[in-house]
Amino acid sequence: MIEKLSARTARRIALAAQGFGKARPAAPGRRHVLATIETLGLLQIDSVNVVSRSHYLPLFSRLGDYPRALLEDVAWGPKPALVEYWGHEASLMPRDLHPLFRWRMADARAGVGVWKGVAKFLNSHPDFIAAALDEIRRRGPIAAGDLEIGARKGPGGWWGWSEGKRALECLFWIGELTTATRRGGFERVYGTPEQVLPAALIETPTPMREDAHRALIARAAGAMGVATERDLRDYFRMGPAETRARIAELVEEEVLTQASVEGWEQTAYVAATAARPRKVEAHALLSPFDNLIWFRERTERIFDARIRLEIYTPAHRRIHGYYVLPFLQGEALTARVDLKADRKAGRLLVQAAHAEPTADHETPAALATELRLMARWLGLPEVSVADRGDLTERLSGALRA
Repeated sequence: MIEKLSARTARRIALAAQGFGKARPAAPGRRHVLATIETLGLLQIDSVNVVSRSHYLPLFSRLGDYPRALLEDVAWGPKPALVEYWGHEASLMPRDLHPLFRWRMADARAGVGVWKGVAKFLNSHPDFIAAALDEIRRRGPIAAGDLEIGARKGPGGWWGWSEGKRALECLFWIGELTTATRRGGFERVYGTPEQVLPAALIETPTPMREDAHRALIARAAGAMGVATERDLRDYFRMGPAETRARIAELVEEEVLTQASVEGWEQTAYVAATAARPRKVEAHALLSPFDNLIWFRERTERIFDARIRLEIYTPAHRRIHGYYVLPFLQGEALTARVDLKADRKAGRLLVQAAHAEPTADHETPAALATELRLMARWLGLPEVSVADRGDLTERLSGALRA
């Protein structure tokens, strides 16, 4: 049997699965942060700090004004509960997922698929790699810049990294190193798994590749609620053939059920655990790298909105701005704001504000409330709106009110 779902029902399932639609806690604490990350499966890490580094933002979108230090504590504090690895992109994730990526570490070591460059560097620099690893074993966790070897820059490529940085990143890819902490807000400090991870996690038996893939796809399905094969594949960046095979098994096991969604060309799969709310009342500014919208094809299918990251677009060709956050109002994306945290002046700058076709008379006030909340969370006393975009006048009025 293939269930038939309306587009609205599918959207509500997706929003609920991503942690939207329930009241934000009055005083978000460690357990709220951990529960949200468990719901999402992972947080994508990104270096852009125009507003805030991206891994902090999905928690703000769902929890509101939570202490940013809580994420740092659960990720890199004295008793961390998260681990870093390449999940979607570079990601923070619950520690129990780490063994499920050992197949990816093995593929990186072997140079399978996109990891040819990793294997090539490892194989062409064996003595250098061994020296870097021995130094960390001897000295303890260190940043790439602290290596006694490898200060020399590479010959272009690899973002101009030194050979020491390249060595540590390759060792990170294959699981010989992991992240012990982040220094200065973002610089990765590398340690061996034995130095960083609990013994019980290291000693966890390595799952069969098929079992790991099945577990990851089930986790992705739970985080999305309803999803196509391509959606499920993208969440943890899986291959097409293995994803199709594991989906079939999960359908057989009734972990997933097939569905036909109004307006979707591909078959959808609904997680057995998915909630089906009758209505979702959400208000959230979404990072461009938020789990809900990071796969642009899915975003357009669910919200009928084309979301594009314009950071790498020349300024004169940008439509909505440099670092644009869509605004989720109720069950729709109703606006987009190009934001910048002017920390020196103590202002959250709205460099542009554009209304979506789904905007209504409540949008300016709802967006103003969320912008004030974000400014407070960032420690910025003021919200300032530039005159760019068709929503700026109404938004400025709402902020004054």
